[in-house]
Amino acid sequence: QVQLVESGGGLAQPGGSLMLSCVVSGISFNTLHMSWHRQVSGKERELVARISSYGIITYSDSVKGRFTISRDSDKNTAYLQMNSLRLDDTAVYYCNGRRNFPSAPDYWGQGTQVTVSS
Repeated sequence: QVQLVESGGGLAQPGGSLMLSCVVSGISFNTLHMSWHRQVSGKERELVARISSYGIITYSDSVKGRFTISRDSDKNTAYLQMNSLRLDDTAVYYCNGRRNFPSAPDYWGQGTQVTVSS
């Protein structure tokens, strides 16, 4: 059974930092492209950052220069370091894993709430 378990969400002040973690089990971590998404109630889920199985990284324009995605194969974990947080970063953040072949299933974590407030 594939599981993705996020942690690290919480409350931060504007300009502050948080780091999210996503631990993967039940599947070979090295075969997965990993990504972080976020969703605000009533809006569509949006891609924040992606790191491929071979280390290629992309960011959405809204977080470029502030967030850093990384992965640790020894720990089967993906990370999202969030710096210079803004009020509009408030959302539920989801971890996603997907293998690189057509019709590959998406694996999602349960989500972790990030609230940026003064």
